[in-house]
Amino acid sequence: MPTVQVAVVGAGNMGGAMVARLCELGWSVVVCDIDPLRQQQALEAGAHLADTPDTAARALKTDGVLIVCVVDASQSHQVLFGEHGAGPALQPGQVVMLCPTISPQDTEALASVLAERGVGCIDAPMSGGPARARDGSMSLMVAAPTALLARHAALLDALSSKVFRLGERVGDGARTKLVNNLLAGINLVGAAEALALADRLGLDLGTTLDVIEQSSGQSWIGSDRMRRAIAGDLAPRAHVTLLEKDTRLAVVEAQEAGFNGPLGAAAAGVFAQAHAAGMAELDDAALLPLLRQTGR
Repeated sequence: MPTVQVAVVGAGNMGGAMVARLCELGWSVVVCDIDPLRQQQALEAGAHLADTPDTAARALKTDGVLIVCVVDASQSHQVLFGEHGAGPALQPGQVVMLCPTISPQDTEALASVLAERGVGCIDAPMSGGPARARDGSMSLMVAAPTALLARHAALLDALSSKVFRLGERVGDGARTKLVNNLLAGINLVGAAEALALADRLGLDLGTTLDVIEQSSGQSWIGSDRMRRAIAGDLAPRAHVTLLEKDTRLAVVEAQEAGFNGPLGAAAAGVFAQAHAAGMAELDDAALLPLLRQTGR
């Protein structure tokens, strides 16, 4: 396998979109994913393939970046330090870019172990969905030493036109992402509740959403998800389990900081309710049919 600039472990909805963008822009990329379909899609996009994370890491150039784009902290640890993990194969001077939404404590712990090996870490959660990851307009929240961010500015800018440099403290990307996703969860629950009420009042949901989108109740996630829900399209772009995890992590982080807000725990409870109702693998637009059923 030729040496490459970037290795991506986890080529799902977001990771796969990032791979396609980087390949289109001429970056050399190697991809590792446990799903053969995702591997095939990456190959068709122009990436090289690796069977395991350590194989992907060994393909990197001396200044290469390993992007971890999996779901949670457990998977991140497995990718880096589990069987065939990438961590031991990484060389001093190389960098890991952590994109999952995980707790700041998990981010700090992974970065600390990498630092012992001379490997840098960019705390880099992302937001915006696969379409915006594909066209480079997603938000990327990065925290890392200034020199490290400067050295890899070209990669960050290739991935996102909205790179927010949050400072040098690894973990602040994770903190910012949890704050953002707590609000996203609250907004989505609110949008689903409002449209479930509109349905109960006998209003046309499409027309009601037209009004909301041009009025004070508008939110991006509300429009995005509720349009799909109204059309009956619950094919998963963002599974219920993702915001279930993120809102739960955000509430825990708030509690540890001594903050007890009125809405976060309530929103987290709705996502947990959707999971319990058998909607875990559906798109989180499924909150609308959930609240239409339970709001009786």
